[in-house]
Amino acid sequence: MDLTRRLRDIVPADEGATLAARVFDPDVGPCVAAVRGDTVVDVSAVEPTMSHLLDRADALDIIREAPGGAQWSTKQLLANTLRQDDAGPRFLAPVDLQVIKAAGVTFVRSMLERVIEERAAGDPARAADVRRKLSDVVGGAISQIRPGSEQAATVKQVLIAEGLWSQYLEVGIGPDPEIFTKAPVLSAVGLGAQIGVLARSRWNNPEPELVLAVTSTGTAVAATLGNDVNLRDFEGRSALLLTEAKDNNASCAIGPFLRLFDDSFTVDDARGMDITLRVEGTDGFTLAGTSSVGQISRDPLDLVRHAFGPHHRYPDGFVLFTGTMFAPTEDRDAPGEGFTHKDGDVVAISSPALGTLVNQVTSAEAAPAWTFGIRTLMANLAGRGLLS
Repeated sequence: MDLTRRLRDIVPADEGATLAARVFDPDVGPCVAAVRGDTVVDVSAVEPTMSHLLDRADALDIIREAPGGAQWSTKQLLANTLRQDDAGPRFLAPVDLQVIKAAGVTFVRSMLERVIEERAAGDPARAADVRRKLSDVVGGAISQIRPGSEQAATVKQVLIAEGLWSQYLEVGIGPDPEIFTKAPVLSAVGLGAQIGVLARSRWNNPEPELVLAVTSTGTAVAATLGNDVNLRDFEGRSALLLTEAKDNNASCAIGPFLRLFDDSFTVDDARGMDITLRVEGTDGFTLAGTSSVGQISRDPLDLVRHAFGPHHRYPDGFVLFTGTMFAPTEDRDAPGEGFTHKDGDVVAISSPALGTLVNQVTSAEAAPAWTFGIRTLMANLAGRGLLS
């Protein structure tokens, strides 16, 4: 990775952003930290986990002002992180005990691409023909439909009559969104880490998304970026393969930081942001795209309400991937086969307000094994006297 170029873009452009992070210090273990300009400050003595910190009413004050322990140079941490230097302190994914949830099919374009995957039975060579047929019948009108409305119910009947109804259209314009568990607690990788796709997948892609951090009371208090790595061939063969398509070693990337909502960055700002993606391959291939959160079919806070309520509580909080409109169709190799990842692809997901999440693609089998789980974290925190 080009460190000089990447370092400029990792941190949000707004110098006043309130940023929380997690740092792995080889001498002590994972630390909850505050990013304060050129310095990152360990605030683990105040709260031992990010889950604890975000549940506090004074979380903003802690990140901005609380006295801390160890301090690190922001630039040095970023350099160590992008090099994945295990010998030095480096940034981790900025979440810990929160459940990792995701909402699917929340944008019209991605909804139609899911229908195409299903109709093509996971075969990228058939996707172009299915895409043309679906466009002829549906066109762009479906983008104006409010999910769960009477109009949506009418459109459903029309599509059933045309033989085009799909389970993906059901969750895209029906009353209930798709909410699923993306990955186990503590399994997300962060900035600079390798991301994994199954070696036997032949059709897969990145999914750049806005991710909301939600407290144990169901309040969204921060935002970050995420890559909901997806295997299109697996999910296309059967929706029952969703877990195998979504949850693999290193298949969930979150970061680089959590930006807490405050007067300078609100939920409305998150609703209106554009998230850009760039893929650079070792074969010289490049891919660029944009996912505009403002075009989402369901409001992000409505998605939070579907995930959290009397029907489901999260005592340690959760993070929610809110979906993407990005579904690459550009041919990478043979005409008509669309895009798929190759080993060594560098994926950069960016927003001026949230910074840049950079990762490099490998197979899930070759990516570093996930070994630091909940038991290890609790033992580490107890050994440091942070749970007393």
